[in-house]
Amino acid sequence: MTPQTALPNIDAGDPYNVQSRPLLVVVSGPSGVGKDTLLQRLKDVGCEFWFVVTMTSRAQRPGEVDGKDYFFVTREEFDALIEADELLEHSLVYGEYKGIPKAQVREALATGKNVVMRIDVQGAQKIKRIVPDAVTIFLMPESEEELIRRLTERKTETPEGLRRRIETARDEMRRIPEFDYVVVNRAYQMNDAADDIEGIMRAERCRVGRQPIRL
Repeated sequence: MTPQTALPNIDAGDPYNVQSRPLLVVVSGPSGVGKDTLLQRLKDVGCEFWFVVTMTSRAQRPGEVDGKDYFFVTREEFDALIEADELLEHSLVYGEYKGIPKAQVREALATGKNVVMRIDVQGAQKIKRIVPDAVTIFLMPESEEELIRRLTERKTETPEGLRRRIETARDEMRRIPEFDYVVVNRAYQMNDAADDIEGIMRAERCRVGRQPIRL
């Protein structure tokens, strides 16, 4: 009679429980590439995940909703969170702070759902250094011309601001090799990009050796 063998401990890399561990997914890419719209499309097609809302010190734009698009705080409030070490990462982008509150990420992971962040490229690399098991995805347009068209049609920038965003986007595109995955968000083909991201999350959740995310 074969003796019963105990299952390996989940924290030691239990192969029987790989899919029980939520992912920490970072979606990044240049301004205007469609990160927010794509994440909304994923929700619309039934992909379940907890979206972590970025905190920012910049002014709220018309149509933006506090707590949905961003958590809007004053520069003084943001400085206080930095001092208290209550941000997972933060950076200065276009003269304003952006960052991820630690408490929100811990709460999200505790639900057991995959946790998705939408942050800028430099923030994505900071998260990867802090949490090596985070899955980083770079979202890009099909061409630079298409990205410039999208940025121009938003009409949210001055000519100088638009020029800065285009130059920043070019610098960010050079950092694609630092990411785990790249997904092309082609104009009028967003469902394809959504399918790609959902497939990445499905495969990563099944990856052997995946460890629980700890912050």
